[in-house]
Amino acid sequence: MVIQKQIRLRSYPRGYHIVTEEVFQQIPEIRGKSGILQVFIQHTSASLTINENADPEVREDFESHFNVVHPENAPYYKHTYEGSDDMPAHLKASTLGSSVSIPIGNGRPLLGTWQGIYLGEHRDRASGRSLVITFIGE
Repeated sequence: MVIQKQIRLRSYPRGYHIVTEEVFQQIPEIRGKSGILQVFIQHTSASLTINENADPEVREDFESHFNVVHPENAPYYKHTYEGSDDMPAHLKASTLGSSVSIPIGNGRPLLGTWQGIYLGEHRDRASGRSLVITFIGE
C-alpha cells in the first residue's frame, strides 16, 4: 500500500521548529498500519531533520551553530539578489537535507523518546512550506 499527500505547513519564523504532530495529523490513513513514512520538503531554503524534541535550547544552538558555519554576507557569495539570508539558507538546507524517513508501527511513529521532526526555516521572511509525505507499508 502507498499513500501519498502534499501538505502545507503554516508559516514559521527563522529557526528550527518541531513539526512532528503537524505532519502526523495530516495522515490519519496510517492508523493501525506498519511501514515507512518519508517526508520531503519541496524547497531549497528550508530543511528537515530529526533531533531533540524536549529541550528548546537544542534548537537555539542549531540556529547559532549554522549561522556561524554559513554566515550571511560572506564576500564570496555570488547569489545575493534575494537578500543576505538567501545563500546561507541554501547551504543550510543542503547540509541538513530535504527529507527524513520514519519507521511506523501500528500507526505510530517509532521515533526515539527524545526525537522529533525539525523544520529548519532558514529564511527571515518565508511563507508556509510544502511537504510531500509518502507512506509505504501494509
